[in-house]
Amino acid sequence: MAEFDLVVRGGEVATGFGTTRYDIGVKSGRIVALAETLETSGASVDAHGLLVLPGGVDTHCHIEEAQPKGVAEESFVTASRSAFAGGTTSVVCFIPQWKGGGVLERHADAEARARKGMLDYSFHQIIADPTDEVMEKEIPQLVAKGIRSLKVFLTYDAVHLSDAQYLKVLTTARRLGCLVTVHCENYDAINWRTQKLLEAGMTAPKYHAWSRPPVVEREATHRAIALAEFVDQPIQVFHVSCAEAAEEIARAQARGVKVWGETCPQYITLTADDMDRPGFEGAKFMCSPSPRGADEHARIWDMIRRGVLDVVSSDHCAFSFGGDKGKAQNGRDAVFRDIPNGIPGLAARLPLLFSEGVSKGRITLDDFVRLTSTNPARLMGLAPRKGSIAVGADADLAIWDPKAKKTLTNALMQHVADYTPYEGMEVTGWPVMTIRRGEVVMRDGVVQAEEGTAQFLPRGPYSFIAPRGVLANDFVGS
Repeated sequence: MAEFDLVVRGGEVATGFGTTRYDIGVKSGRIVALAETLETSGASVDAHGLLVLPGGVDTHCHIEEAQPKGVAEESFVTASRSAFAGGTTSVVCFIPQWKGGGVLERHADAEARARKGMLDYSFHQIIADPTDEVMEKEIPQLVAKGIRSLKVFLTYDAVHLSDAQYLKVLTTARRLGCLVTVHCENYDAINWRTQKLLEAGMTAPKYHAWSRPPVVEREATHRAIALAEFVDQPIQVFHVSCAEAAEEIARAQARGVKVWGETCPQYITLTADDMDRPGFEGAKFMCSPSPRGADEHARIWDMIRRGVLDVVSSDHCAFSFGGDKGKAQNGRDAVFRDIPNGIPGLAARLPLLFSEGVSKGRITLDDFVRLTSTNPARLMGLAPRKGSIAVGADADLAIWDPKAKKTLTNALMQHVADYTPYEGMEVTGWPVMTIRRGEVVMRDGVVQAEEGTAQFLPRGPYSFIAPRGVLANDFVGS
């Protein structure tokens, strides 16, 4: 009789490429056997009547980020609890850079914080100031440490890059074998529209959506892709909120350009009308890009089914509604421009997508697995260790009751924020157990992981994000 540390028995195992009932044998944190029946004297989990899915891989999370005036509310410990509660076992989060500063010091700080949590993690490095010192000396050191993605913003005063600076990041990434991830909104257009709205006395949270309509996202997406194509550098466009922007991605993909699109649950559940609530209440729903009209949801679903948007992340960015670090940090009478953007969503991501997608017949279970685990792991260079149920992979599993009905509450989310924008939404399908590297870390909503057990996920070179080798005049200039 083979000896396993854990056997998960009798579940319907979903791999993203079909569903089969079999047992999963785990040894030393890895999957070592898949068979119709496995015998062991070790621990076992009875998954009969349940789904066994790969643990969620959330590749867009803001966790315990240092800021010039302090640190974000969500710690790696509280984020780990929230992630495990929602069936997620791995994340890729962000290391900040501040204008005028480097990146190595911030990396050391982020690493020290992340090690205190329980989630397995990797990082995107934000580039806010691509000086020669940073791009030529410091970024190669980060790549050597296993960080393979650079994040750029085409808006926001503190981090906005010009086209010339963006090109510098793109060519550096190409030389070093990194992916570039992009927040696509037009900086000058948003600033111009914001100023006009404020001059007209239109200051409430609902005008956040007015300040950044779909056209500013579409234009920036087109420009981000065009410049990436210009220097033959693969990119991922983050948090696509509307079909206008997704169509830009689709057109580039049809040309063979290596560009991938990501969306988030807020763009299939929330709307701009959610920000049109009395007083300060609408601030709970403010994120960027803004949620759109309800009619946009169907178009985003279409782009998901077409494969144009092939990753669904949370863009978890937790600001409490109260307190001096949260949405009201500039006062409850702050104009929309001065209210922090971002909503919590780590625990809600998978249940919302499962319920709105699988339970309602918009996508298949295989689609769900690919969108939330397999595709993000592959794109970020975490595969085959993460994102799949296969011999040799980490034993990261989420066991789901596909028929369970829950009403979302902030308590269920287990994050640091004092609210969830999804309060009161009903979902069908819920994770009842989360297993990280063969250890049960959540059972029936109770998180039982030991703090300080997180592991860093270094990413070496991988061919999936290699440039195509298609350059105008065969010249890149780097």
